[in-house]
Amino acid sequence: MHDHHSDNAGKSWWSTRSGIASMFFLTAAGYFLFTEHRAHIVPYLPYLIILLCPLMHLFHHGSHGDHHHEDPERDDRPSRQEAGDMKKDERKENRN
Repeated sequence: MHDHHSDNAGKSWWSTRSGIASMFFLTAAGYFLFTEHRAHIVPYLPYLIILLCPLMHLFHHGSHGDHHHEDPERDDRPSRQEAGDMKKDERKENRN
């Protein structure tokens, strides 16, 4: 008995025939959508870019690394206060 599922084992859907055909049609649809509606979109691009600034601030603010959501007792890294104190101590040692 031949197992048909083993032929696609490890292959992503995008690399199959239907995935490639879908990519082609989505790309073509996106191209024609953009070219046909460019006159409606282009005048508003500066406003859309300005609108993106507060949206990026709201949604990307959590990725700065300053927000620790883990248990502080399990965290081996120094807190911001401790790190600042360590830098001050290093500067004092360098002066001497």
